[in-house]
Amino acid sequence: MSCKSWAGTRRRLSRWGAIALGCGAWTLAPGASGLAAANGWKKAPGPAAVETALFDWNDARRNRIIGAKVYAPSNSPGAHPVIVFSHGLGGTREGYAYLGRHWASHGYVAVHLQHPGSDDEAWRGAARPLDSMRRAAADPLNAMNRPMDVRFAIDQLLKLNAEPGRFTGRLDTNRIGMAGHSFGAFTTLAVAGQVFGPNEVSLADSRVTAAIAMSPTAPRANPGRAFGQIRLPLLHLTGTRDDSPIGDTTAAERRVAFDHISGAEQFLVIFNGADHMVFSGRSGLRGDRSKDDLFRSLILQCATAFWDAFLKGDAKARKWLAEGGLTGAVGTEGTLEIKPRPVER
Repeated sequence: MSCKSWAGTRRRLSRWGAIALGCGAWTLAPGASGLAAANGWKKAPGPAAVETALFDWNDARRNRIIGAKVYAPSNSPGAHPVIVFSHGLGGTREGYAYLGRHWASHGYVAVHLQHPGSDDEAWRGAARPLDSMRRAAADPLNAMNRPMDVRFAIDQLLKLNAEPGRFTGRLDTNRIGMAGHSFGAFTTLAVAGQVFGPNEVSLADSRVTAAIAMSPTAPRANPGRAFGQIRLPLLHLTGTRDDSPIGDTTAAERRVAFDHISGAEQFLVIFNGADHMVFSGRSGLRGDRSKDDLFRSLILQCATAFWDAFLKGDAKARKWLAEGGLTGAVGTEGTLEIKPRPVER
């Protein structure tokens, strides 16, 4: 997509709030029958030792350096599914390490990107950091560049896998997942197939086959049109206190994407009392801090089971997600809603 074709729609990306609408999904109440809560999904780190590597990839076409931190299983032979992760506003590739390490220990290569313009340069050294972050969030170039960063990074991963070196043959580039938090969830939904503006501009990457959106955002108007072309299975994660720290999205609006995607299997978990920062792996901003570790454990279980089901094709993981295991694990700490796979005609 050219910058010219984007120009007429990028103004609409300056904010991501929307009104929440109802949906016809299945709601599974706490205590639903199925696998017991005691049978959590891969709560502990996996058997693989985890190694890390840093990259700074030069996108000469956009004059942009894309940083990446790779978490990979070091003692597990063969090619492993890839997860590309996009940080929230003001973050860096060093954040969300609890996710990358856990996924790598269970046989995934997690690639945490850094997005110039909406990374820590959005607040570092600013006299009023929140105001500076609001400006970065409102800049449509940041919204446009992020999914392009993902596309460029996947190109680099394909080269990394093919060329002689440390990661030769270690990436299963036919099984790529995409995940992100907050602005990173916006990035994830764009890569998954969300369209923008009256011309329905798309920044989707068909190489991504499953996605996780943590604290997802939504367009201000016509979410049905925006999300109508998404055909990927998605896990949506949020909390009842997941209001945006910069005030652009309420907790209630986090479910809009789930409510308006009907082209693939969807899961929505809403944690009772979880706020925005819980998903980052840092201490939350509000609420009962004593539950942060519990929420993060549940996030790891939800996400790892989702990847196992949709990147590794694990039937047991899919059953755990859909037939009571996840509901039992969450218990009274949240709710699960499911939209089943559409019937093929």
